Amino acid sequence: MAAPLELSCWGGGWGLPSVHTESLVVMAYAKFSGAPLKISVIDNTWRGSRGEIPILTTDDNVVSQPAKILNFLRKQKYNADYELSAKQGADTLAYIALLEEKLLPAVLHTFWVESDNYFTVTKPWFASRTPFPLSLILPGKMSRGALNRILLTRGEPPLYHVQEVEAQIYRDAKECLNLLSNRLGTSQFFFGDTPSTLDAYVFGFLAPLYKVQFPKVQLQEHLKQLSNLCRFCDDILNSYFRLSLADG
Repeated sequence: MAAPLELSCWGGGWGLPSVHTESLVVMAYAKFSGAPLKISVIDNTWRGSRGEIPILTTDDNVVSQPAKILNFLRKQKYNADYELSAKQGADTLAYIALLEEKLLPAVLHTFWVESDNYFTVTKPWFASRTPFPLSLILPGKMSRGALNRILLTRGEPPLYHVQEVEAQIYRDAKECLNLLSNRLGTSQFFFGDTPSTLDAYVFGFLAPLYKVQFPKVQLQEHLKQLSNLCRFCDDILNSYFRLSLADG
């Protein structure tokens, strides 16, 4: 009998199984590949580390970071990519790199740096799921981490301040969304009728942006104009997460 697989991740809201991109990537991949994950949602009773969420735990292993977790699942024969060609595999890596370079900074900014969004939505949501007194510290730490990652990704000299890169990261993100929309076209998934790793990543990046209700929504408004990407997110939620959301 295979060792049990337990995924510790941030929970959901706004019709999502998780509001956290990295958690959603792993949850979606597990659904696509048939990996029987036991989901352990982090709440204010959680006593484990929050630094590397999501965390996959088995009898013998503790694995963090989506790419490493997905590789671990593939080694356990849970492979959502077995029908892909070599070119499609290469395209998957290229598009994931594009997401992380062009879209991630704007997603992080939307959640963690844009002050209205952070103080009215992001900070209260994460603080409510963190035990006191860590709830006073963790959201700010996560916000600083997001800012540092934005500047690391986009802060080439002389753009060392987030205000200087803000316009550029949103331009890049909108271009990335347009590219994804054109690539998806009228297909159900990015490589046809079967979801794969790329679909898990795109879903993880887009679904929180699409569903979470923020006061400042410039990137969300652009995404909602791309109806095929919205349909893509809705279809995955309805096909793969509807029962778990109803149970929750």
